[in-house]
This record gives sequence, structure tokens and C-alpha cells, in this order.
Amino acid sequence: MSIKVGVIGAGGMAQYHIAGFRQAGAEILAIADMNEAAAQAAAETYSIPTALGSVEAILAMDELDAISVIVPNKFHAPLVIQVLESGKHAFCEKPPAINASEVAAMQVAAEKAGKHVMFNFNNRARPESYAMKQYIADGTVGKINSAQAKWIRRTGIPGLGGWFTTKALAGGGPLIDLLHMVDLAMFLMDYPEPAYVLGATYDDFITDKNFKGPWGIPDNAEGTTDVESAAHGFVTFKTGQVLSMQVSWAEMVKREEVSVVFQGTGAGGKIERLFGSDGLDETCIDSCELYVQENGNSVNRDVIVESCEDMGRSRSAANFILTIEGKEEPLNTPDQALSLMKVIDALYESASTGKPVAC
Repeated sequence: MSIKVGVIGAGGMAQYHIAGFRQAGAEILAIADMNEAAAQAAAETYSIPTALGSVEAILAMDELDAISVIVPNKFHAPLVIQVLESGKHAFCEKPPAINASEVAAMQVAAEKAGKHVMFNFNNRARPESYAMKQYIADGTVGKINSAQAKWIRRTGIPGLGGWFTTKALAGGGPLIDLLHMVDLAMFLMDYPEPAYVLGATYDDFITDKNFKGPWGIPDNAEGTTDVESAAHGFVTFKTGQVLSMQVSWAEMVKREEVSVVFQGTGAGGKIERLFGSDGLDETCIDSCELYVQENGNSVNRDVIVESCEDMGRSRSAANFILTIEGKEEPLNTPDQALSLMKVIDALYESASTGKPVAC
């Protein structure tokens, strides 16, 4: 019998959740949004039988096994906890929540309910990431001592005055929005326990319309813009490993770059996506490389994998269903989400105090 799923939130990311759930054989029974017209439009677009205008209505559907949550960041934790308390598994869009304490509450709720809670850390599900994890698993890479995580944009502010730029709703700016490469680096490093974080944030260009991106939400002249435009940080782990990060919506860089580079005791490597001037997935260039020493020579290997325009978004959602069914191991866990959010919290605190912060 197929897993039956509902979706809360009719925004753009719903298409990937729905596609992934269906790829794994799940049945989508309902979609809910406070804007019921948006829910109805999405139901028609994706052939979902029921459109609802309230969270309460979808939570009351006893026939559902699981619900995905695709809403502004502030509402991730309370809605996921409601889903779990209603006896359903929960799949949540990134970030897990707006801070680590909220993730801890989600983890407690999942344990109490005996249900899975997973997050859309979709870059773990890219073919490049699967390939690199295999090189790590078979010992080729050895221990990753250091890594560098980047998601940098030159013109990528997702709408001025909307919820993305409102700290109370988003939790922060690009650091929390584009946390994917920080997560992927820690994932490749086997998610070591963080020790200290030193960081700085900048708000240059954050109100400049010249730095808006090609996607996001419309500007709101009456709204709030109180988040950073760029964040830089350095993490030390209790294992002795280290991670540096650069994350930005608006920064003077050549082009948008999404990458993790690492240095291991057996090999180094890189997973990268470079965008064209339009900033769209359709024009990007993906690459995956491994760096080794062989027979006294420096050898750089191109790791060739299938193309994946959606950066693993659908595959990540499929893993959620397959995890519920016991057919795959989960690509992410609440413990890892909690550790990631502790790093982000600590970087924001360090940026405020100008001092390293213990995790």
C-alpha cells in the first residue's frame, strides 16, 4: 500500500516535493495553504484531489501518513511539531527552523511521536554527492581535515521587504537561506561535533535594488529588511577538522558559485555548480572532481555523473518516502540538523560580539 501524503504550502518548492514523493510511489491526497486560491491552483496543476485553506483541515485527515511543510522559516518548527503530534511523519523545507532550540523541540516531538522528521537538505541527494560519498566510504578520500563551503551571489537578494529579508520571519539572511553548502561540507566530513565558531556578517547592498535576484518574491515597500547580505565564518570541530564558509546574496564576486572543496588524507575533491549571468538552473555548469597523487604525479579526475537540474530536490523528497517504508536510510537526521543550526546560531552570535563562540 502506498504512503499517503499531504502538503502544507503551495509555493514554488511544492513542485519538487510532489515530484519526489511520486517518484517514490507515494500518493498525494491534499494540499493546504492559507491562501486557498493558491492551494486550488496548485491542486489543479499537480492533479491533487483536495485543496484546503487551513492547516487544521489537513492535520485532521487521518488517512495521511505524512505531511511536508513548505512555509516561511518562522513557521517550520510549530507546524512540524503539529504534524508529528497528529501522528504523521514530517518532511520540512530548509532551513530546519530559525534557531537550534526550535530544532531540539522538533527532535523531542519526533521521538515522542515515534515518527520520522526529515529536512530538505537536497544537495546531499545530488548525483555528485552520492558519488563523492562513495569515494569517502571506500577509503579513497581518507579523513577530511579541512573544507571550504561557498554559496555566493553577486545579485541574488530574493525581494526587498518580503519575509526573506525580515529576520523575525526568516531567522537571518543568506547564511540561513543558503545553508546547503555548509551542510554538505559537514555531511562529507561525517558531521563532526563543532567546538568554536568565528564569523562576521555584512549588510552592504541589502537595500539596493541593483542587487536583486532573478527569483524570489515581490518587493514590499512597507516591509522590513534587517538581515545580512553576506556572511563569512570559520568552524573548528572537536575532531580537529576545520571548515570555512562564505555565503552571500549580494557581494562583489565574478559569478554565482555553489561549491564544497575539501582536503583529505588520501584525496581532495570538489563539488561545484557555476551559474550563468541569468542565475537560473537551466544555464548552470555542474562539476565533480577528485584530486589524488598517483605514481608520483598529481592527477585530477573528473567524476562523471548523470545531470540533475533540480540539485537533488526531488530525490531528497523521494528519500523521505523510502525511509518511511524502510527501503533506504535517511539522508539526514535531527541530530545533524541540530548541529548545523548550532553552527549558524554561533556565527550570528560571533558576528554580533566580535568573539569566537563555543558550540
